[in-house]
Amino acid sequence: MSKKNSQDKLLIFALGGVGEIGKNMYCIQYGNDIVVVDAGLKFPEEEMLGIDVVIPDITYLTDNRDKVRAILVTHGHEDHIGGLPYVLKHLNVPVYGTRLTLGLIEHKLKEAGLLGETKRHLINAESEVQLGAIKASFFRTNHSIPDSVGVCLETPEGIVVHTGDFKFDHTPVNEQYADLQRIAEIGKRGVLALLSDSTNAERPGFTPSESSIGKELEEIFRTTKQRVVVATFASNVHRIQQVINAAMETRRKLTVVGRSMVNMVTIASELGYLQVPEGMLIEPEEVNKLPADRVAILSTGSQGEPMSALTRMARSTHRKVDILPGDTVVIAATPIPGNERYVGRTVDELMRLGANVIWGPGSVSGVHVSGHGSQEELKLMLNLIRPQYFIPIHGEYRMLRHHAMLAEAVGIDKENIFLIDNGDTVEFQNGVGRKAGKIPAGNVLIDGLGVGDVGNIVLRDRKLLSQDGILVVVVTLSKQDGTILSGPDIISRGFVYVRESEGLLEEANRIVTSTLHKLMSDNVNEWASLKTNVKDALGRFLFEQTRRRPMILPIIMEV
Repeated sequence: MSKKNSQDKLLIFALGGVGEIGKNMYCIQYGNDIVVVDAGLKFPEEEMLGIDVVIPDITYLTDNRDKVRAILVTHGHEDHIGGLPYVLKHLNVPVYGTRLTLGLIEHKLKEAGLLGETKRHLINAESEVQLGAIKASFFRTNHSIPDSVGVCLETPEGIVVHTGDFKFDHTPVNEQYADLQRIAEIGKRGVLALLSDSTNAERPGFTPSESSIGKELEEIFRTTKQRVVVATFASNVHRIQQVINAAMETRRKLTVVGRSMVNMVTIASELGYLQVPEGMLIEPEEVNKLPADRVAILSTGSQGEPMSALTRMARSTHRKVDILPGDTVVIAATPIPGNERYVGRTVDELMRLGANVIWGPGSVSGVHVSGHGSQEELKLMLNLIRPQYFIPIHGEYRMLRHHAMLAEAVGIDKENIFLIDNGDTVEFQNGVGRKAGKIPAGNVLIDGLGVGDVGNIVLRDRKLLSQDGILVVVVTLSKQDGTILSGPDIISRGFVYVRESEGLLEEANRIVTSTLHKLMSDNVNEWASLKTNVKDALGRFLFEQTRRRPMILPIIMEV
């Protein structure tokens, strides 16, 4: 371990991932060395109109770019790697990840044109990396994607452990067992602080093994007389392998639809994480040429996403695959909170087409298990590591709170448990931890090619436009004497239907004209005052008449 400097402190903070699900990014800083763990994205909330994805605000890291030594990536899920193409544009630092994780990252970087200039380092559970005063090593965990690791960071102040996303699956599909012995050894050396996954902190008991799903899928494939469609997360390689196995056991050919699913099957097969029997995969065009009981379809769309393959099939708008009466559709995933409505709508549409749908609470135990540990596994991690301080991460506030209660239950002092928000720093000096100041943290919104150019004001305008529409008032004034040469012309979009509201708009026209005449006679001719007065007068009139407040845009031209 590096030599300790009496002036230096250890800081731990999150730029994303606490108080929310997604955009995970955690930072450990000792003196002049910062190590970042993960760089994820999250999908927009309903009020973020038109936004594609959300990434963490990395202002602190760009301001301290000469101190950032590396980004360590725990596994290949979007909420841990999705922010990398945006982050690496502003912060060209080395990225460390396991084989599958790097394979998925490289695919993203290639799309973003960053592959050539990004240094990538392959690690495994045996790797040790010196990053300034911080030494990183890794340990194997189980999760719903292969090659997941936790991170052990040795700093001069003490050891910090970040679990990554994990569960303890004693019968994993790919025989990559969690390294309980290594975790216990780290715990034995004495751990200053543990950062641990809180996703299922509210769920009692243990999370079932992923391998329990294989039998259920095989049974469905065997008893279904027609085609089987399985929708799941593209990133769940173990689940995809079990669909392949079930197809092989029941002598069905398999086709893959949905861009992210095709990408994942291609990358994972090339890297040896998926075993696909020779001749099993067929093109979507061939599906209708084979007997219905000899075909299975693997698809994206388990969350009812509007443009996904399953949703398009449900709406009969998929170019290559139709749902036929008697097909069985298995949705092998639980809806992410907020997506229930979309999933329900897709299920309705599939059932209208005559499909038999296996999904939701009644069947979840059979065709979906979580990739995150439940309460007993979280307690086991706490007991193996026995940290002096505990920071629950990766979850909404209630999950973090529950995880804190579990930590107390296994004997960690209440005052040594820190519930943090994005941007809160926890500071350690001479073995003592305390909550310190805040650093900038928040959401950077991505809309098309624009990164961060849409903020609260633009969103507020979009909300206004979506509620009450817009009125544009165009007037041309004479430069000589300020008289109205043409207009006012009123253009309405999303406010009222012009043909049926001629009276209202004529009255609005009169109000604009008389307001302008009054201002001219009072010698008011600054454009700002003219616009404000027109806006106010028109706004009042329209609210009285319609009880709506459209956005009013006065455009005044001088000739």
